[in-house]
Amino acid sequence: MASIFTKIINGEIPSFKIAEDERYVAFLDITPLAKGHTLVVPKKEVDYIFDLEDDLLQGMIVFSKKVAKAIEKSIECKRIGIAVIGLEVPHAHVHLVPLQTVADLSFSKPKLKLSNEEMEQIAAAIKENIN
Repeated sequence: MASIFTKIINGEIPSFKIAEDERYVAFLDITPLAKGHTLVVPKKEVDYIFDLEDDLLQGMIVFSKKVAKAIEKSIECKRIGIAVIGLEVPHAHVHLVPLQTVADLSFSKPKLKLSNEEMEQIAAAIKENIN
């Protein structure tokens, strides 16, 4: 059965897409830790990030860097944090989270509830800054 991320990649589930190429896609997390919290996912469905082929993992980091730089230009923050948890969805992915403090990367804190309009505005702002 396809993961929720594969369904997003295939357009079966709507998302707030930030960037996409032939191997990866980036979209806003619908339960964000901070405004601009983005997921980067390889289009190839592999459960565990360290089971990705080396070139796919390397490319995913480079793609994530491009997305992180766009988030930094769009969302006021000190840094973009990166986290790999891998337990919540069986499809390799990284979280890119705008940070003010280390505590901003705590997945135990309450998630933000943003309107579709806010999510669309955030996605549009980040897309404008993708190089």
